[in-house]
Amino acid sequence: MGLSLTDIVGYLASICMILGYLPQALMTIRTRDTDAISMMTFSMMGLGSIFFVVNGLLWNNIPLVITNLITGTCSLIIFIIKLRNDYFKKHNKK
Repeated sequence: MGLSLTDIVGYLASICMILGYLPQALMTIRTRDTDAISMMTFSMMGLGSIFFVVNGLLWNNIPLVITNLITGTCSLIIFIIKLRNDYFKKHNKK
């Protein structure tokens, strides 16, 4: 059983998505620096990942589910750190 072109493109997209999210998540976890991160961008990207997980479940597309669980988790981590940083930055100015 060989992989179809659709499968290959899907796996390549999954690898690119994960490799695009992981470095930002790891750097944010390590440095806790979120000043240059857009809250709206990571909120929308996180929501998109959640919808793709649901879509993958509905279509029984496990690679889509796994990829978006990983990217959604990365977005959630970044989002939480960003919220925390913005909250403390706002309250430390007082």
